[in-house]
Parts: sequence; C-alpha cells; structure tokens
Amino acid sequence: MAEAEEKETRSNEESTDESEEDESEEEPKLKYERLSNGMTEILQKDAASCMTVHEKFLALGTHYGKVYLLDVQGNITQKFDVSPVKINQISLDESGEHMGVCSEDGKVQVFGLYSAEEFHEMFDCPIKIVAVHPHFVRSHFKQFVTGGKKLLLYERGWMNRWKPSVLHEGEGNIRNVKWRGHLIAWANNMGVKILDMISKQRITNVPRDDISLRPDMYPCSLCWKDNLTLIIGWGNSVKICSVKERHASEMRDLPNRYVEIVFQFDTEFYISGLAPICDQLVILSYVKEISEKTEVECCARPRLDIVQPLPESCEEISSDALTVRGFQENECRDYHLEYSEGESLFYIISPRDVVVAKERDQDDHIDWLLEKKKYEEALMAAEISQKTIKKHKILDIGLAYINHLVEKGEYDLAARKCQKILGKNTELWEFEVYKFKEIGQLKAISRYLPRRDPVLKPLIYEMVLHEFLESDYEGFATLIKEWPGDLYNNTIIVQAVVDHLKKDPQNRTLLQTLAELYTYDQRYGRALEIYLTLRHKDVFQLIHKHNLFSSIRDKIVLLMDFDSEKAVDMLLDNEDKISIDRVVEELENRPELQHVYLHKLFKRDHHKGQRYHEKQISLYAEYDRPNLLPFLRDSTHCPLEKALEICQQRNFVEETVYLLSRMGNSRSALKMIMEELQDVDKAIEFAKEQDDGELWEDLILYSIDKPPFITGLLNNIGTHVDPILLIHRIKEGMEIPNLRDSLVKILQDYNLQILLREGCKKILVADSLSLLKKMHRTQMKGVLVDEENICESCLSPILPSDASKSFNVVVFHCRHMFHKECLPVPNTVSSVQFCNICSAKHRGPGSAILEMKK
Repeated sequence: MAEAEEKETRSNEESTDESEEDESEEEPKLKYERLSNGMTEILQKDAASCMTVHEKFLALGTHYGKVYLLDVQGNITQKFDVSPVKINQISLDESGEHMGVCSEDGKVQVFGLYSAEEFHEMFDCPIKIVAVHPHFVRSHFKQFVTGGKKLLLYERGWMNRWKPSVLHEGEGNIRNVKWRGHLIAWANNMGVKILDMISKQRITNVPRDDISLRPDMYPCSLCWKDNLTLIIGWGNSVKICSVKERHASEMRDLPNRYVEIVFQFDTEFYISGLAPICDQLVILSYVKEISEKTEVECCARPRLDIVQPLPESCEEISSDALTVRGFQENECRDYHLEYSEGESLFYIISPRDVVVAKERDQDDHIDWLLEKKKYEEALMAAEISQKTIKKHKILDIGLAYINHLVEKGEYDLAARKCQKILGKNTELWEFEVYKFKEIGQLKAISRYLPRRDPVLKPLIYEMVLHEFLESDYEGFATLIKEWPGDLYNNTIIVQAVVDHLKKDPQNRTLLQTLAELYTYDQRYGRALEIYLTLRHKDVFQLIHKHNLFSSIRDKIVLLMDFDSEKAVDMLLDNEDKISIDRVVEELENRPELQHVYLHKLFKRDHHKGQRYHEKQISLYAEYDRPNLLPFLRDSTHCPLEKALEICQQRNFVEETVYLLSRMGNSRSALKMIMEELQDVDKAIEFAKEQDDGELWEDLILYSIDKPPFITGLLNNIGTHVDPILLIHRIKEGMEIPNLRDSLVKILQDYNLQILLREGCKKILVADSLSLLKKMHRTQMKGVLVDEENICESCLSPILPSDASKSFNVVVFHCRHMFHKECLPVPNTVSSVQFCNICSAKHRGPGSAILEMKK
C-alpha cells in the first residue's frame, strides 16, 4: 500500500502506478499494517462481510455465516456458527459482554458472551442491521433494534419476554443504524433520521443529496463523534449534525430537541466510511479511474483521507492510497471503516483484507525523518522524546547523522556534531578519529577532540599533531597552545619538531612551539633561551611563573636589550634572588643599560644603591642630564666634590650653581649665575632662597652698572631689601629701561604691604574682642556645686552634711571652691578677691576651664 502497504504484497498485487503521495515531502499522519495471524487464515477460506471493534477485541462476520472473536493482533479467540449465509451486522454494547448478530437469511441473535442469556428471532426477509443498547448490560436497558423493511425496537419486559415495537417503516430498507446514549440514528432509502429514546420522538430527517445513486451500492455511513454530534457520509457528501436542546418557548408541539447541520461539504470520491480523530475527520473513499491501457473505468485503490471540516468546505490534511487485496473487484459497499476510540485505531475492512491504520508515534516520526535524510531533525525529536521512544536510540541516530555529513563532504559540521553525539564514549571517539584519518580529514576533527573527561589514548592526539606538523605549522602551534601537555607523549612531539627545525632552523613558529613544549616538559632553561632569541613577550611571564631567576643571571643584558622597562622592574622586584651588585656587574660593559637600572633603583629607594651614587653622577651626565640635577638634590650619599668636578668639566652651569650653594659657596654660585647665565631673575631667586644680606649686597654691586639688572632688581627686591638702598646707588643720568613702571610697582608693593598690615591689625582686634566676649560669657555661666566638690583649702566636702544649716561658699571663675571661712582676710588695698591657687601659679581667671577643655 502506498506509504502504508507492506512490501511483500505490493510486488504481487499492485498493478497500478505509484501515487503522487509517494513522492511527497509531507509526513503522513497515519501508518498502516495488515491484520494477520488468524485473520489471514479466515480470509483465505472466507470473505469478510462486517466487523465491529471493541477496545478489548474484534468481532468479524463472514460471508459464510461465521462470527469470529479476535484479539487486536488478529488471533482467533472464539468462533460462532451463526448462519449458513452472509452475516450483515454485528453489534456490541459498551462493556463488550453482549453481542447482536443479524444475517441475510433473516436470523437475529442477541446473546451474552460470558453468560447464558440469549435471544433468537427469525424474519421472513433479510435483516441488514442490528444494534444493541450501549448499556445493554444493565437490566433496565435490555433493548436492541433491527433493520430490514422496518425499524423494530425490542425491549425485554415482564417474565423476560421480548416485546417488539415499530419505530419506522415505509421508506425502503433500513441500511444503517448507530445507537449512542439515548439517540438512535438510522438511514433508509430517503435519508437519515434520529430518534430520541427518552421522549420516543423523531427529532430530525436529513434527506440524502444524490438520489441517483443506488442506496444498496453506495450505502450511508453513520458515525457518532460524541453523544450529541452525528457525522453522515453518503455518496460524496459529508454532513456534521449537532443535536441541541430546544428553548422552552419554542416547543409547543415540537420535540424538545432539534438538529443543526454545522458543517457540510462534498468530497472528490464516494464515501465508504467515517471516523472522528480529534477535531478532524477520517474518511475512507471508494475510487474509480480510467485505465490507461483499456480506457475503461475500473476500481482503483481506496483512499484514507484526514480532513479538517470547514463550514462549507474542508481542508485536506493527509491522503493515502491503500492497496488492499482484491481492490480491483470491490465496490463501494464492500468497504467499511471501524475505529477504536480509546487508541485511535482505524480498521479498513474489505472482503479479502483488513488493514489497521493508527496514528504515527514518535518512533514513526523519526523513521520518516531518517528516510528523508533529515538527520538533525530526527536527532532533535529523539532527544525530546527519549523517554517515550522504543524503537530508536539517540546514539544510533547520531552516528547515522555523522556518516551522512561525512558522505556529503561537510566534514567540519560532522566533527562538531561528534562532541554532542559521542559524549564521553572513548571507543566511539577513537573509531571516528580513525575514520576521519582514512578520508584525510584529521584537521577537521582536531578542534573538537575531547581534552578532559574523557581523555583519549595519547596516540590519537599524536596522530593529529603529526598531521598538522606535516602541512600546517600555524595549526600545529595553535593545538600545542590549546591542548594540555599531558594529552600526548611530549618527548615524541619535541623530537618531531626538532627534526623539522633541521630543515628550517629559523622558522619562528616552530621555535616558539618548541619553547612551549619545553615548558610543558619543565625544561625551562631551553625554553628561556628560545624565547630570548625570539625576543618573545612571554619571556618575563615564563621567568615569573617558573621562578627561573637562577637561569637568567648571565642573560641580564639580553633581557635589557629586549625590554629594558620590564626587565628592570622584574630585577628590582626580585632583588632578593638577583642582587643589585650582580646586576650592576653584568651591565658593566653596557653603561647605558646600567644607568637605566640604577636610575629606577634610585627612584624606588634613595639609599639602596648608595655605593653607586658616585658612578651615577657620570652616568647621568652622559646619558640623562635632565635627571642629574634632581639626582644631586635628592641624593644624600653623593660626593659633592666629585660631582662639582664633573659638572665643571662639562660646563653644567645649573648643576655647578647648585653644588656651590650646597657646599656653602653661595657668592661664587651667585657670581656664576650672573656671569655665565646673565639671568637676573634667577640671581634674585637664588638670593631669595639663601636669604643672605651679603648676597643681596653682591647682587646690587654687580647690577649697579647694568640697567637691565637694575630694572629686574627694582621689580623684585621690594619685599626683601629696602629699594632706597638701590635707588641711592644709581648713578645720575643712567638710563634705566622701564624705570617708571618699576617705581610704580615699588609703590604698589609698599601700599600692598601697608594694606596687609592694616588688614592683619583689624583681624587681630576683631579676634581679641570675640575672645573677650566668649570669656565673659563663659565666666557668667552658672557653676554646679554638689557633694562631690571639696574645699580647696580644708579639702572637706564643700556642702555640709546637714542641709538645714546655713553655709557660705565662694566659687571662683577658675572653678576652685572654698568655704568662706577658709579664705584669708581680704586685702585692705583692694576689695577684689582672687583665687589663691591661681594667683600663686600666676594664672588668670578662667584658666582652669581651658585646662578642663583640653
């Protein structure tokens, strides 16, 4: 069957071309299998005429009057010889304990499968339909209907007698009956009726659309979706009817229920059966087509379609053409569709075959994805449903996906998927690596090889490294950086790199990689030599990380040449490992580097390299004159005579001036400023710093015949020397540049000094007055006198023990207290009495308060 047919039957029985659905990329909704086992044995000797499905078993009627009970796998569990002729209908109640059977010879039987209860009836005409009450197992629902020329209702009454009553007649043979709850639907030649068993009223009549079709050849299909929804299929027309309650105000003489057709549409083919699936419909269709060979209309394979009903049309969800045995000879009436509600199983019954359609599960979905080579989607579906799938394993799907990608040439993607699919399975990892090696794609998988948990055999990593070493030095270097050194045998890889360096000894990539390999192998000395040769930035990090200071004692010059700043910082930070003396000794032949080292040492600590301060004078003078003067100023260990000698030899005026002043020869320093630099401002600044009257005298004497110097002095000495002394010495008639401005500045400076003095005086007066007021307020405050205070004279408590007695106490502003009688007689000269204690100490009143505040 196309998309549903078993392969072995397709080759033997199918003579038509493959359907369009075979080539469709859309996944089918259902899967199919032929019901076999006992069913095969039955249909080899007999033909199926009808079948009813219960959730526990199947009931099959045949053309030879047999009824078989089968399990869901098709195995026969029971057999009943009911009639010598065709079984027309089998009906089961919901419990599956009672069965109704009718046959072409008019025989009707209703009996219990697990009890002795049984009813027999013979009619003089073929009985096409029988339907037992859905709850027949209950005593008050012992009812069933039969359909021939009349629709008869049988009810068991008093004395267990069955009483028949006619529900309908006169419109031809009853072709189909479906009983659900309290509603019975049946079809005759004119249309479909529904009877309400509670009110015993017929509530609707749905006429058939195409009256040209013979009702016996194109029978009506009825199906209850639920207790109130009936689905009708007749010819190529589908109607979905809803039973609704009528409003009380509309009843009058009408039934209390009515039917509304909510969906109605036509199909392309004739309908042989209907079944609901969620909110959609499953339709079994009978198909006729024109043969290409004979150009005669013939029977084609029936179709099973899933459609979504719309108000006036439908949307096709899926469509499958089924190849059932003998489909070329079947008519529309030969097909039936039965379904099991609980499991969404759909049984397609034909005289020679029974096919089971079921909804595809996740395993089927994955099968379809794999068939379409949609491996990634299949893998994702398996991961999502790994707890429910039974047939597939995620690993198997993943391996198939990797193989598919390799076959397509997508090696990088295949290698990337290995990480997720292979996980921690070392055997599979190694198998895949060898597979990639066979196709020459080790580079593709190298980036994704596991490096921790799990770790593969060292041979695997060595194999990949050798592959890169032969063709890609940069890639080889990258792997060495990224891979931990314990993944492979380091000695083997080092030897391989050394062999390649023999061919290309100056290759920086290989040299750097070899240094890293030496580092992994803890041969730090060799690694350091390579890094220094390459002037690699990681050399300092390597020294720090592995404490290689003992290895660089004789390589200090190389380090300084590479990066003097970093080298000096490292040496100074680790002077306990490489002493200052050793560094200076190593740099003896490179004075410029020696200066850089000693200069930074001096910046860090002015005293650590004191023994080299004399040497530094020459180094500063030679390589760094701007820092010579700051060095001379900050150093306390520098020999001044040696420094003066060097500065005078090199004619460093500023440095010589500083040294002369520091050695106490200020007059010579001043003379040098004026004669060598001829900078009056600097000379004045120097005189201000020294604050020596003799220097000012020398400065005035030197400047007296130089008008520009006189101008500078007039502008700057006003606050240090009396300008009159300079003005009196100026020769009469000498032209002095900007004399007026200088005199004005002198006057302004004088006025400014006066103003400053007056301002200071006012501030002092204001502060004195403020402090006086503060002292007065303080002295006017009350003083607490309690039992803890004592008389400063007799040292007894100031307050008497008997508070009722009168007493006199004298309290001074200094907070000293006396009994009045303990004070000496007041001086006759002055009536003002002072604290004896404070007077003896020559302290003023209130001084004790200040002491307490302190």
